[in-house]
Amino acid sequence: MSLLPTASRLFKSALKTRLVPVANVTFKPAKEVLSAGEQVIAMTTLFVTILGPSGWILAHLEDYKHKKE
Repeated sequence: MSLLPTASRLFKSALKTRLVPVANVTFKPAKEVLSAGEQVIAMTTLFVTILGPSGWILAHLEDYKHKKE
């Protein structure tokens, strides 16, 4: 017996009920237009906060592999 049909039904029912809203999405234009400078600052901040820690871990991966005692 496959578990896939049961999981598929559970997933479909979860999507139909939407007990918790996933996101507040609207299709209206923005109230305030962001300048190019503001967009650059926002994207830079986003990339630094997400990729910075990942890059640190990857750069020091060999240090994490060796157990220090």
